[in-house]
Amino acid sequence: MSYPSGGRGGPDYALCRYGNSRLSFRGPRKPCVGDFVACIGGTETYGRFLHDPWPDLLQRRTGVPCVNFGVQNAGIDAGLNDAAVLDICGGARLTVIEVLGAQNMSNRFYTVHPRRNDRFVRASTLLTALYPDVDFTDHAFVRGMLTALHARDPERFRLVVTELQTAWVARMKLLLTQLRGPVFLLWCADAAPPAAIDCATAAVLEGDPLFVTAPMLEALGARVAGRVTYVRSAAARAAGTEGMAFSDFDRVAAEAMLGARAHDEIAEALAAAVTGFLRVA
Repeated sequence: MSYPSGGRGGPDYALCRYGNSRLSFRGPRKPCVGDFVACIGGTETYGRFLHDPWPDLLQRRTGVPCVNFGVQNAGIDAGLNDAAVLDICGGARLTVIEVLGAQNMSNRFYTVHPRRNDRFVRASTLLTALYPDVDFTDHAFVRGMLTALHARDPERFRLVVTELQTAWVARMKLLLTQLRGPVFLLWCADAAPPAAIDCATAAVLEGDPLFVTAPMLEALGARVAGRVTYVRSAAARAAGTEGMAFSDFDRVAAEAMLGARAHDEIAEALAAAVTGFLRVA
């Protein structure tokens, strides 16, 4: 997935590639040799509108190089389908995976673009049979399509969510199996992982990581070496977009991000969790 470096008042993302990967990542490019931490994730890991996303801040706190493999709007498929990145992560001292929503990945109901995971490609026969009253050619983005399905019938939508949750757990287990080294999961959001998802209201489509629950994380079990749960603090909320770089055109998008203060808190929480692990591993 390719995004411009800088432009419209944003930071210079210094885009780069690693190995044979078809994805562009935030640079500058770092050597993936010796002791390093691989950071896999979506928009928050990438650090859109930020000069210093949490992987850079974690590197400063630990003194261990942290390679940013964040991809904007990514789902699990972005990393799982990239053999080059998986191979690099296999040589890392530790891999930190941002918990990503369950919506932006291919499943039994619909297919997403293999690299631009937020792009809706096609509905399966199962989904068209479940929603014969929906014209899926009207939709180009996953969240917009899901919003339309929920508005049409929340009860049928519950079946879609169940499928996405089941697929998410299976896909995460596969990803963790593909990674040879130890893995920490990072939950970073405005609230802790919920116990369950309520499909009755439109709020089910608000916030990220979408549709992921605490039992889903628990189902990953011993496949992960550790888990860090970060919930944005009152101070980070009050700081808003302070320290971020964006144009007026991107203001709404920037306000939806966690912000510079939150990224500093994420790095602090991660450093406290992984420093001892890196020392004894």
